Amino acid sequence: MTENNLPYVILVEPQLAENVGMAARAMMNCGLYHMRLVNPREDHLSAKAVSASSNAEEILYTAEVFADTKAALADLETVMATTARHRDQTKPVYTADKAASLLSEETAAGHKCGILFGPERTGLTNEDICLADAIINVPLNPRHCSLNLSQAVLLTGYEFYKTQIEAPREQFVVNHTRLAEKEKVLGFCDYLEHKLENCGNYKIDAQREKLVINMRNIFTRNRLTEQELNTLYGIVNYLEKPKV
Repeated sequence: MTENNLPYVILVEPQLAENVGMAARAMMNCGLYHMRLVNPREDHLSAKAVSASSNAEEILYTAEVFADTKAALADLETVMATTARHRDQTKPVYTADKAASLLSEETAAGHKCGILFGPERTGLTNEDICLADAIINVPLNPRHCSLNLSQAVLLTGYEFYKTQIEAPREQFVVNHTRLAEKEKVLGFCDYLEHKLENCGNYKIDAQREKLVINMRNIFTRNRLTEQELNTLYGIVNYLEKPKV
């Protein structure tokens, strides 16, 4: 997806320049670049805002400023409004991940979309929300479900970003080594068992089989690397040396 097809992040009457800057940072984290501001109280290009953006100032420099919410939404085709409170309005209410999936489909189809965020202290008004097609509500701890502006942008933006990438669900990082082949792992087990031949329960036939199985389970289920195997060999050799 090109930058032109990404959703617009619309901040309605943000109060503090720092919060606008941090929202820009959150947007950049999530690959969102289009910011619109509705009647901001402070200058979004101030030193405070730029500093808070943490190298995402390009979003601030290209941000569009509008006098009211209607003007900020005029050229958009799909708009979703974020709110943590129940509103007496008949609209679809989506979780952030469901909304992200729908917005991804809309933007992929070439539709211009936007996500509305309200002022830090009060959130969006009912008048703003009635302009949106749907509501995004994030189910959080009911005892404390409010988010600051940049948190709300990051959470919602991240759900959209996940629809645009194919990140592996899990990785096993081995850095400058490689996973040890089973032959090498079992070779170490044989080596260790040989060292234990005259030790404790290993000398008792009834105990040896269970001990061997337990020990092999320890080393085979942990995906040892070649470097780790070399370290284990070194430890055993060190412990075996007579101490002066």
